[in-house]
Amino acid sequence: MLVRDWMTKDPVVVAPDTPVLEAIRLLKEKGFRRLPVMEGERLVGLVTDKDLKDAMPSKATTLSVWEMNYLLSKLTVQEVMAKPVITVGADEPLEKAALLMEERKIGGLPVMEGERLVGIITVTDVLRAFIEVLGLRLGGLRITVDIPDVPGALAQMAQAVPPANIVSIATAAHLPGYQRLVMRVVGEDVEGVPKRLEAAGERVVDVRPG
Repeated sequence: MLVRDWMTKDPVVVAPDTPVLEAIRLLKEKGFRRLPVMEGERLVGLVTDKDLKDAMPSKATTLSVWEMNYLLSKLTVQEVMAKPVITVGADEPLEKAALLMEERKIGGLPVMEGERLVGIITVTDVLRAFIEVLGLRLGGLRITVDIPDVPGALAQMAQAVPPANIVSIATAAHLPGYQRLVMRVVGEDVEGVPKRLEAAGERVVDVRPG
């Protein structure tokens, strides 16, 4: 899975001299949480709803309404945006984007093709991909099994699944001498899969409907 397969293409952008109030209106109107800031064709910053809210005067301010409105009308995006911007390439694996967001504690990344902005990828997009990859909407059974951490153990375990079909499988943990896997099985006789796994000598840890 590549970033380009899950990103939002052609994101709404703002210029550095866009008033903060206009950026807030855009985010509210479009239902977004962040806006790339473009100077011509060049990405120069990223502004989030939090950045914009933090720029608003405190409710405890002694400024009059007229003074607040005047100051806000003069405040522009370039004064509150984040820079330099952390980005990800469109042809990078999706997991690289997920790792970047987790490490940097951010909720979204502009997506680049060379120097050109082509999209934006967010935590929500990564969650959509996670749901798809794990086949969460396919039903069936979710089975957790510990298999020996040796070559060929996964292939041996998979032989016990038919006539049901494995639609997803993921490593959940590394244990001493074992790997804990979570797999989703669908199709014919899924109810019998746990017993077939145990009969084949596998250690079934948990079984629940998908």
